[in-house]
Formats: sequence, structure tokens, C-alpha cells
Amino acid sequence: MLVLSRKLNERIIIGDSIEIKVLKISNGRVKLGIEADSFIDIRRGEIDLDLSEAEVPQSTKKTQSVTLQVAS
Repeated sequence: MLVLSRKLNERIIIGDSIEIKVLKISNGRVKLGIEADSFIDIRRGEIDLDLSEAEVPQSTKKTQSVTLQVAS
């Protein structure tokens, strides 16, 4: 896992088509803006956990995963 520290308004670029920007930091929460091509599947982690608990055959799952950790 790559761990990066970013300040307000700083960006992270992933590949050629994904940009993540720190939009707001307050009360221990970080607001991120993500720009990516429309074919990139982006979900919150808790949504992904809900989907994995559902009975969905592995053959029907098609996802791309991006793991980020923002340190302050």
C-alpha cells in the first residue's frame, strides 16, 4: 500500500485518467473529489462491504479497486 500525505487542495494522480483532490478537512473528516473516466467504477468502502455480503456469484463481479489513505 502506498501511503501519501496531502494538504488542502493538493492532488494525487493515478494513471492517466484518475485525479483525487483534497477538497476540505474539518472535524477529523477529509472530503475528496475524484475525477475519472466514466467506465471506472468508484464506490465508498462501506458500499463495497455491503455488496460482498450479498449473494452475488464471483463470475458476475467486475470491479477496479483503488485504496487511499490520507494522513493529516
